[in-house]
Amino acid sequence: MNATGSSGDELLRLLGALSNPHRLRIVAALRAERAYVSQLARELDISRALLQLHLRKLEAAGLVSATLELSEDGKAMKFYEVTPFLVELSPDAIAAAVPTLSTPAPGDEGERP
Repeated sequence: MNATGSSGDELLRLLGALSNPHRLRIVAALRAERAYVSQLARELDISRALLQLHLRKLEAAGLVSATLELSEDGKAMKFYEVTPFLVELSPDAIAAAVPTLSTPAPGDEGERP
């Protein structure tokens, strides 16, 4: 995935997904090898529930992907890995993306948490 030339909405989705320290740590942990949820939760010292929340956000942005596999004892294990991406952020990239932004909904000042 390459965010250069992306739509404004895609750029916001990518930046939003990366705007959290837990999600940055998840991407960093997955950069070398894939991991299953429990393994990653232990490595990052966060709860599985919180980890899954952040993994869903990263997956929705296309930054990680998941595969479900069966362990030797028959348990279903969800493995996550980083989807290769490059985000080039420059004034020119922002200027190119702005015209493609969706119109904010009524009452939305355009701010995204």
